[in-house]
Amino acid sequence: MAFKRSSGTSSAPADPEQLYRQLALGNNGPEALWLHQGDVLRSWHGDHLNDPDVAIELPTGAGKTLVGGLIGEYQRRSAGERVAYLCPTRQLAKQTAEKLTNYGIPNVLLTGKVKTWNAAERSRYTSANAIAVSVYSHVFNANPALDDAQLLLLDDAHAAEGYVAGPWSLEISRDEQSAYQDVLSALADALDPLVVARLRTDTLDSQYRNSVYLASPLGVAAQAGQLEEVLAAAATAKKISDEAVYALRFLQGHIDQCMVYLSYRRLLIRPLIPPTLFHAPFNDPRRRVYMSATLGAGGELERIFGRRAIKRIPIPKGWEKQGTGRRLFCFPQLTSDLSAEPAKVGPWVADVVARHGRAVVLTPDTRTARTFTNTRIPDGYKVLKAEHVEDNLKVFTQETAAALVLNNRYDGIDLPDNDCRLVVLAGLPARGDLQERFLHGSLGAVEVLQERIRARIMQGAGRATRNSRDFAAVLLLDDDLVSYVTRRDVQEAMHPEIHAELDFGYTNSIGATSAEMLDNLRVFIEHAQEWREVDQDIVDARERYERIDAPGSAELQSSVRDEVAVWDAIWQGDWQRALGLIRKVLDALRGGRAPQRYAALWNYLGSCIAQRLADQTGDAPLHSAATKLYEDARNAGRGTTWLSHLAAPVESTTAPASPVVDPLDEQAMNGVLANATRLARPAVFDPEIQRARTALANKPRRPYEAALVLLGQLAGAVPSEGDGNNDSAPDATWVFGNTAWVAWEAKSEAEPDGELGAVYVRQAGSHLRFAADKRGEAVPGDSPAFLVTPQDRIHPSAHAVAESHVYLVRPPEVLEVFDRLVRAWRTARTRDLTSLSARDLVGIFQTEGALPSQWLPHLRSQPIQKQEDVV
Repeated sequence: MAFKRSSGTSSAPADPEQLYRQLALGNNGPEALWLHQGDVLRSWHGDHLNDPDVAIELPTGAGKTLVGGLIGEYQRRSAGERVAYLCPTRQLAKQTAEKLTNYGIPNVLLTGKVKTWNAAERSRYTSANAIAVSVYSHVFNANPALDDAQLLLLDDAHAAEGYVAGPWSLEISRDEQSAYQDVLSALADALDPLVVARLRTDTLDSQYRNSVYLASPLGVAAQAGQLEEVLAAAATAKKISDEAVYALRFLQGHIDQCMVYLSYRRLLIRPLIPPTLFHAPFNDPRRRVYMSATLGAGGELERIFGRRAIKRIPIPKGWEKQGTGRRLFCFPQLTSDLSAEPAKVGPWVADVVARHGRAVVLTPDTRTARTFTNTRIPDGYKVLKAEHVEDNLKVFTQETAAALVLNNRYDGIDLPDNDCRLVVLAGLPARGDLQERFLHGSLGAVEVLQERIRARIMQGAGRATRNSRDFAAVLLLDDDLVSYVTRRDVQEAMHPEIHAELDFGYTNSIGATSAEMLDNLRVFIEHAQEWREVDQDIVDARERYERIDAPGSAELQSSVRDEVAVWDAIWQGDWQRALGLIRKVLDALRGGRAPQRYAALWNYLGSCIAQRLADQTGDAPLHSAATKLYEDARNAGRGTTWLSHLAAPVESTTAPASPVVDPLDEQAMNGVLANATRLARPAVFDPEIQRARTALANKPRRPYEAALVLLGQLAGAVPSEGDGNNDSAPDATWVFGNTAWVAWEAKSEAEPDGELGAVYVRQAGSHLRFAADKRGEAVPGDSPAFLVTPQDRIHPSAHAVAESHVYLVRPPEVLEVFDRLVRAWRTARTRDLTSLSARDLVGIFQTEGALPSQWLPHLRSQPIQKQEDVV
């Protein structure tokens, strides 16, 4: 008889834990849940069952797939819900489906082209008889195949930004056949004419090829109709990619609600935050559960998915310090010999790759990947890319001599145990789409990308450590990455296990020889008793560390709800509501540790919306509000050039004329008046000036540092203070309100024939953050740290750890600034300094070249960090 009979199964289990007790009786998974898995499931079932958006953080190797699978299976059985489990890649989806099968959870794998899906398996999902395991692109798509789920399980949520934003991201590359020049012509009034000329030329200087420009939203709005016509014609003529054609369907009627970014090589049209509220396949499910090994803080998850609030189930007790597996971080560029001869780094890395057999190489962009492939992979090695392993990793793991080179992909590849023992991270992972590059490079709003960058580093470093006993060596290459991960604040914001490993790796790289590093790698890969004794040092350090959220995280988390709401309002064309919400965003980003350069962008967007409303309504107060918001954007974005590149014709009614007095100079002159209360007195001025000049012309450390404090007072800093006998503090800190700070590290006692090392450069890089922690405020955007030393040479490793705001200054240069300021003070004192206004002082100080806007550029002429050409 072929008829199927009822299984006679009992009622649905009471909770996910009871469900697994039933499944474990006959599955191939573990006999019981781990304690921390039970804790997470109880928290979800007891406290978050009916919450629409919940995030779960579980480190790699902590059983995240089983937790997610049980949540999905519980809802499928108890509520008859259709459940879709989404992964970033087909390869991960396949792994997930296999794991769920082992756990006894019925599932169907629905990946690849929809027309190839098995109809019977798809029916098992639609009838809620099995969980669908698929990829993000089958939900975030112009024609989504999974458009009726009632519960979405979103794995590796921290890595989903590109997949989520994809449907609303229209990118056009520059080539002879593309529509790049057509779109550029349509945007001419939305860009500075100089920028348009740069982008049109075929012989652009390399210094401009990496710049990312923002088109004026006012100009984009004015040309929205023409832009749509140009893009539609380009689609018809096949002058844009299929992906761009699909994105155009999402953006039609919304071009004026998008940001437009342009570089010499490509352009991108997309909303700042994906409007997922209006994408039914993602918004309509009753529940969305986000799973990640690194959720972080600062609202990153909400911005990625366009959700106003996502509740979090914290990392389980016992996993807040311990991670998965062991990584040995190595910094070849910091070794004593390779740092002195950078040309030998490539051959050394190639030798390490050859010794390990298989290596996975993670790069942030195509140029870095191409350069690495050409210079740092042994001859005769097989080079594989992401498309080669998308469906089967054995293409790589069965090779004995192969390098898997992945571009801007830090997740989705699992290489446990002997599959791979070497990971190479080459370049800072902050070069995603043009929006990300604009935020990081042009705007300088690093804080809003911190969690994303750290997550990529942590996840990338963990590609080959997938269980508690796994281990892999990790090479960190290129100055920008080395400088970033050796920062103490960056390490403190990472998981304590990674923090301890990075610190251990730095300590055992700086000053060691490359031969010693090779020997350390040998000991590590052998992983015998010799390594186990060393490993305890990392464990001990891990237990001492506590994860500390990065500066500005609280403010960014506070603002994100309204940021998302702004873009929801914009997508509906409700500009008045959007402007009101932007004011709430700016309130959250004001004061304290809030990231001011990110606030600058929101001030600018508010200015554009206010001007747009003023033009529509003729409301004069709105025009005034637009001008004020623009001025606030310029002040908050001090030290960047992105607003000057927006000198577009369409901006002329909003952008105020450049102020006669630089805000920094005005702040400094107010400070001079405040400091004059004491310093201008005859009994104080001459003795202190004489004592300070003598100190600045000589070597003794303490008098020199005290003289730097007086120099700051003469410059108008309020306060200008010393280190208070704290070795971690700057030798002097000058505060010019919220306009700029200056931190000093003085090595006056060093000998000219000596060499400046990485330790002092790294210390100087941390000084502004020390001041920010002490003051409880954000560092103003245009703030430098000066390292003053007579040493003639800089050790090459110092370049690798130097941050972009650290500059080398020679003692005679400091003395020159001192003399300029003293001359200005003497002139002002002859005119009864205390009776003068700040504007009066500007003219006096300007004559002597003693305004900050005059002496700061001189002191900033020697950045210690090497200037790299990136793509």
